[in-house]
Amino acid sequence: MSKLNYQFYDKNKHDFKISIFKNEDVIVDKNAFDELDSLLKVSETIDLIKNKEPDFFDIEKPEISEVVLTPDFHKGSGIPIGTVLLTKGFIIPQAVGNDVNCGMRFYTTDLSEEKVKNNFSKLEKKLRHIFFEGGRDIPMCKSQREAIFRNGLTGIHETYKNSKEKGIWKYYDPIEQEKELFNVNNLGSIRTEDIFGLDDFIGNNNLTYDNQTGSIGGGNHFVEVQKVCEIFDSKTAYAWGLKKDKIVVMLHTGSVSIGHLTGSHFKDIMKEIYPKHLSHPENGIYLLPDSEKYREQWDLFWSSLANSANFAFANRLFLGLMLKKAITEEIGESEFKLLYDASHNMVWNQNIDDEKAYLHRKGACPAKGMEQMKGTDFEYYGEPVIIPGSMGSSSYILAGLGNRDSLFSASHGAGRMLSRGDALKCSDDEFKEFIDNFKIVTVRK
Repeated sequence: MSKLNYQFYDKNKHDFKISIFKNEDVIVDKNAFDELDSLLKVSETIDLIKNKEPDFFDIEKPEISEVVLTPDFHKGSGIPIGTVLLTKGFIIPQAVGNDVNCGMRFYTTDLSEEKVKNNFSKLEKKLRHIFFEGGRDIPMCKSQREAIFRNGLTGIHETYKNSKEKGIWKYYDPIEQEKELFNVNNLGSIRTEDIFGLDDFIGNNNLTYDNQTGSIGGGNHFVEVQKVCEIFDSKTAYAWGLKKDKIVVMLHTGSVSIGHLTGSHFKDIMKEIYPKHLSHPENGIYLLPDSEKYREQWDLFWSSLANSANFAFANRLFLGLMLKKAITEEIGESEFKLLYDASHNMVWNQNIDDEKAYLHRKGACPAKGMEQMKGTDFEYYGEPVIIPGSMGSSSYILAGLGNRDSLFSASHGAGRMLSRGDALKCSDDEFKEFIDNFKIVTVRK
């Protein structure tokens, strides 16, 4: 991030810093800026509420204090993708989105490209069965699902024996998994005592299956087998187990329908607490104040957010185990090590510049530097930043620099030159030529 030029957004009509990290090669869609303008009308909502209902907030100056736009900034659904917000006195749940804790997980292996290609026909069959034809085989009981929602990956580690090593659990190595907790953002655990609205999903004490755990989801989510083509920093690559021409695994998903429950429910709650005598925000974006008046709603939000985030961490873990199972059963035993798991749709309660603030990331990776990663395996390199390319183009693994100007954030993907709707209008012949060059495993038609 720091090697890109950053510019102040020239349409800024507000009393806070807005920076976009781009150089002359980065093209940003005008629609994304229009969407940003709509988002920033939150400042007008704050002023309106302060003037008409001063006890809505607990602090004298609630505000958006900073906005950072990453190089892959593009239009989303109300909140542009690649937006990082720093707020004081309130949070904006919609700036996290419905796919809470959508993120990336990355594994290194000792497999060669040749070994994967030579076994691809049987591997394809196994992958389709595991991922799309009911072969996930992830039995869990009530206590395990409760542990996931309350404690994420540490909850899984505390209860893994309850599954009696059935199904996918035989690929869960507790010694290795305990070590890998330190390679996950926030140890893959956001602790909460409460579980919100998930009683039916949790089920009973019998080992049962569900259709969400181990789900890739829709949209641009994926599990991708890749090859390391080029290394730019041999010291860091060696430390992280990245070896040229070796196979690596990158996967991208989040909390799927569990997160959607959080997002949709809290929009309703924020509408309910919005001052009744005021007109509702034109941009449809509501605030949740950090205030004693609304402490019940505040605490409920954080518990629900934790439930969804913890499920997303678990979801990515099981997708990794599913792929490990397929490779082991069709190719044989191989090294399969987690490099890192990072969230890119989250809000964090943080102290920045000695002030309490809330850091929202919507489609942006955390990119902490060496000092912030002290006490981890990354203290001499910085936090791993996982940036996937569009399907078929190069992906990148970078090291975070802890850049304060970027709010310790980086791109989470390649960005978008076309909307999904416009992309559907591309030539069928071009699409077929593209698809013929790649091995894509999806639902059989």
